This record gives sequence, C-alpha cells and structure tokens, in this order.
Amino acid sequence: MKIIKDQYFEGERPLYCERGGLRLENVVIGPGESSIKECAGIEAVNCEFKGKYPFWECDGFTIRNCIFREGARAALWYTRRCKMYDTLVEAPKMFRRITDCTLERVKMPNAQETFWDCRDIKLRDVETDNANYIFMHCENVDIDGYTLHGNYSFQYVKNAVIRNANLQTKDAFWESENITVYDSVINGEFLAWYSKNLRLVRCHIGGSQPLCYCENLILEDCTFEEDADLAFEYSSVQATVKGHIPSVKNPRSGFIKADSIGQVILDENIKKPGNCDIQF
Repeated sequence: MKIIKDQYFEGERPLYCERGGLRLENVVIGPGESSIKECAGIEAVNCEFKGKYPFWECDGFTIRNCIFREGARAALWYTRRCKMYDTLVEAPKMFRRITDCTLERVKMPNAQETFWDCRDIKLRDVETDNANYIFMHCENVDIDGYTLHGNYSFQYVKNAVIRNANLQTKDAFWESENITVYDSVINGEFLAWYSKNLRLVRCHIGGSQPLCYCENLILEDCTFEEDADLAFEYSSVQATVKGHIPSVKNPRSGFIKADSIGQVILDENIKKPGNCDIQF
C-alpha cells in the first residue's frame, strides 16, 4: 500500500485513479476538483478536505477522524463500499448514488440534500442538522442512535429500520414503503402521508395531521403530543396508543385503541369501507 503523509494537494485530480491501495495521513486537499476520483482501496486518517468532489467513483474506502469543509460539497457520489468514522462533515449534498455505506459517530451540521438514491446504508450515532430532503429515494436503511433537524426527510424510502432516533422533521416518510421505527420521537406536521407498511413501535408523535392516506399502518404503544390533531385521515390503520389522541378524522379501516380521544370526526367525506373500530 502506498502511504502519503503530511502533504498538501490542490487543483484538478492530483491523486486521480490510484487503484493499488493508498493511505492518506494528515493530508490536506485544498481547492480544486476530483482529487481522489476513480480510486480503489483508499484509507484517509486525520485528513482535511476543502475541494469539490474528492471521492467520486471510488470503490472500497475508509475515512477516519477527518473533516470535510463546506467547500468539499458533493464529496461522495457514485461510490461503493464506504466506511466513515468519527468525522465532521460541514459540506452539503453528500452521499449520492452510494452502495454499501457505513457511518459511525459522524456529525453533519449542514446535511441538506444528503443521502440521495443510496442503497444498503448503516448509521450509528449520527447527527444531522439543516438536513432538508435527506434520504430521498434510499433503499435498505439501518439506523440506530440518530438525531435529525430538517424537513422532507425519508421521502420515497423503501425498507428501513430506525431505532432510538430524534426526528424533528415535517413531511417525513412521504410515499415510503416497508419502514419500522422503534423507540423514537417524530415531531413535525404531515407525517408519513401516502406511506405503505409503516410500523411505529413505542414512538412519540407530534405535529398536525399525522399519518394520513396511509396503507397498512401499524402503531404499537405509541404516544401523541397535544398538537398531533386530525390523525389517520383516509388511512387503513391498526393502532394501539397509550394516553391521549387530540383528534381522529375519517380513518378508512382497521382499529384505533387509545386511553382517550379529544374528538372523533366521521363526516360525509369518509371513504369506503369507513368501518374503522375506534375504542377509547
């Protein structure tokens, strides 16, 4: 393996197409583009990235204790077998078209438009802020220990398991499919509209008009905030709720069980079969 230590690179493609294995230690990648493009077998430790598009079309690389400055936007696209540990990512628009990606103890304070069209993603103890439109069109997502601040998250996602998360996000999980969320807070209006096979287990739900137009929605021992009103409109649902639901409107089928419900609205606009069993 080739080792490069304590050096500075900038400009166009300074380490382009290094495919025999390369370890970077205390390296700074300055202004420029595509510094490590088309490489394989890369390891970067204690490095700083400032230029655009450093890791495009790479296969098999590990990043440890590094910093991606804002100028390193769109740093990881069209790559395979990526592992990132203990790293600060200040750049937006990261992780596009990636297959097989693991992140542990990573912070992304400017994570807008991140994780688009990715497959086989694993996150552990990750924090993302300013994260509008994160996880768009992703598949096979495994998350445990996650904090999110940003709207329109997890839209069109398929096959995901999320545990121990704090999701401060509106319009989350729109048109998602086969998602299970355990022991998490989900706070934001219009949660999971048009989703299929969404299962929420011991989750706390906040925000107006949650869980509408859902197909095969399951809630197990969940709780609701006082602002989570007008829930379940036109949804097929099986829900067991601990405590109070502010209001329920025109669920389509299934059952809803809660300790109390502030208002049940069943009007002329209810859709067939319109036979949801509501118990409180």
